[in-house]
Amino acid sequence: MSTPTQAPVAFAALAAQRVPSELAARLARGDHPDTIRAFVFARRTFLAGERVDMNDLAARLGVDRTSLFRWLGNRDTLLSEVLWSLAEPTLVRLERACDLTGAARLTSILGDFVETLIAAPYFQGFLKKEPTRALRVLTTKDSQVQRRYLATVEAMLEAEVAAGSMAFDLETHDLAYLLVRVSESFTYADLITGEMPSASRARAAFAYVLREG
Repeated sequence: MSTPTQAPVAFAALAAQRVPSELAARLARGDHPDTIRAFVFARRTFLAGERVDMNDLAARLGVDRTSLFRWLGNRDTLLSEVLWSLAEPTLVRLERACDLTGAARLTSILGDFVETLIAAPYFQGFLKKEPTRALRVLTTKDSQVQRRYLATVEAMLEAEVAAGSMAFDLETHDLAYLLVRVSESFTYADLITGEMPSASRARAAFAYVLREG
């Protein structure tokens, strides 16, 4: 069995540092209890498969919308942070559990991540209820989710290249972006092309892209 590259490191846990946000900074500082209370409530609402509505959230917390927007930002900002707060521990777990190196490591982690997203009821519920918003929050350049996912994949690639496990003619950032797009394509296939999401097809695509590593 091979030894994992950078075994103690979970790059997903560092992604928010590479791609900071005002909301993430406020939550990390913990200097405004109402911000944390509102975020935790929004996260629980999302996990319960319910729509995270700013008016409803303000009413349940007993505050006005102005205060809520000041604490959390707009709805897309809040959803992005909630989604990453769920994605990060999943990626960290997958990174730490994987004892492979090189292309096999990336294929395993990213493939398992796609499989986890496809199987998560609350996530699939969000995609079905709000497909347009979901794609905007998850897959555009303004998305904290995509940017942090990209930072995670890029850091994993950099570690493998530094260890001599992989080498590419393509720039690491460009390769990471390609892998993220592959991941998105098979995770949200039903929204993009009308086909069924597929973790097995995603794994095959990851392995193909990384075959020169």
